[in-house]
Amino acid sequence: MPTPDMTVDQVMNRWPASIRVFMDFRMGCVGCPIATFHSIDEASREHEVDGGAFLTALRAIVQA
Repeated sequence: MPTPDMTVDQVMNRWPASIRVFMDFRMGCVGCPIATFHSIDEASREHEVDGGAFLTALRAIVQA
């Protein structure tokens, strides 16, 4: 399961389907060099996205 402290890169590499969630939330993380350093929590804050809603969406897609 994705956790708030995992890096964006870890999530996208482990669960490629999660890329759709980043795009749906209009987060420009795909291909971003900061993705290897930013946690899910940091990326949510940076993009002014509700972190709880984003994490819920990520978890839903990896369980599908």
